[in-house]
Amino acid sequence: MNDAARPLAGDGVLTAPPIPRLAEIALFADLDGTLAPLEATPDAVGPDKSRRRLLDALRLALGGRLAVVSGRSLPDLDRVLEGRIPALGAVHGLIRRNAENHIVRSTGSGRMGEAVRAFRDFAKTDRNLLVEDKEVAAALHYRGEPAAEAACRDLARRLGVTLGLSVQEGDMVVELRRPGPNKGDAVRAFMAEGPFTGFTPVFLGDDLTDEDGFKAARDLGGYGIIVGPRRPTSARYALESVAAARIWLDQTLGAAK
Repeated sequence: MNDAARPLAGDGVLTAPPIPRLAEIALFADLDGTLAPLEATPDAVGPDKSRRRLLDALRLALGGRLAVVSGRSLPDLDRVLEGRIPALGAVHGLIRRNAENHIVRSTGSGRMGEAVRAFRDFAKTDRNLLVEDKEVAAALHYRGEPAAEAACRDLARRLGVTLGLSVQEGDMVVELRRPGPNKGDAVRAFMAEGPFTGFTPVFLGDDLTDEDGFKAARDLGGYGIIVGPRRPTSARYALESVAAARIWLDQTLGAAK
């Protein structure tokens, strides 16, 4: 039995997803931890030939009904994906580019500049902390210093109240972002437009920020697939790892031939 077909160890509820008919679905996927392995820093993730071939084939087979919905900025997504995926939800949905390359940006308020400066001042105390400025959000990564988790999250919560920003918690990262759309809202917006309208949404993701995507897919008649370690989730199915997700996607393509 391969990774894609095996239930998650210790999980008696969620099993691997069935192989869908590509002619019936619209596919949404997170990037880090879903299509690409998690790395020590965001910049360590770059273009990948096998991922490129997989996504090119999926986009063609789906008739363009493929969108990557991620916490990364729009330029960073284009860097990693080599500009090959038109439909992107960036910064957890605050910025969205549709299949016709039209970009919609959140107009939410909040003192982002002060948030970036506060995060950078805090990161000066530990060179293993990393600050990422995404224009409409600021991320404080502590993957290189897990012991700093509580301090990072406490700082973000205090700044969120002071600066009128929303706190977004993720895998070894905490973000401050302008109030506005989330990943679920991005899925709903895509599903209201061509070429996605009328198809069944399937959302693959791995961390807490993807729960909104799982819920949106479910509410629109589709389902979510959680990739990686299990936790309470709105996803209907589960896959053990990025490798298992790639196998499942390859199997889905193979079934369509």
